[in-house]
Amino acid sequence: MSRHPTTKWAQNSDCVYITIELPDAKDVKLTLQPEGRFCFSATSGAENIPYQLDFELFDKVNVDESKAAVGLRTICYLIKKAEKKWWSRLLKQEGKPPVYLKVDWDKWIDEDDEKEDKFGGMNFDDMDFSKLDMGGAEDELDDDDDDDLDDTADKDEVNADEEETKADGGKMESANAASTSEPEGKA
Repeated sequence: MSRHPTTKWAQNSDCVYITIELPDAKDVKLTLQPEGRFCFSATSGAENIPYQLDFELFDKVNVDESKAAVGLRTICYLIKKAEKKWWSRLLKQEGKPPVYLKVDWDKWIDEDDEKEDKFGGMNFDDMDFSKLDMGGAEDELDDDDDDDLDDTADKDEVNADEEETKADGGKMESANAASTSEPEGKA
């Protein structure tokens, strides 16, 4: 007997996102038919436990423009709807959905929110913000770090003075000679 993997879904007006949570999936088979039949099968684990999904989606889909991606922990399927409209549910069958089928609140967009033109029409759905080093609360400086910054600023001033002297064609004294009161030739 096959098991059913935890499956999350979300939608917007033109597509449905289905995410199947199944770590280390092997022998993955995905089938999508234009009338909306979605089938999935795979095995997982050391015992090669079989997993399976088979359901009728709410409406027709565009198979040619739909895409699947098999990852290490999840299988993601972007299903293009045949008609650009919001579905009242994922499955054609009315009533309570199966326990393994859940809403993906991380991808969910309300119909009203989609109509608003966020970010001036730019779409940031595919952008991975985790790769950006934006800083944050953990990057705030401690009091001890302020002293380090003062030391760095002093070094920057010395380096700037050295560059200015070299640019003028002069010779830069070493830090020890510059700090003593003895003339340069007798040090």
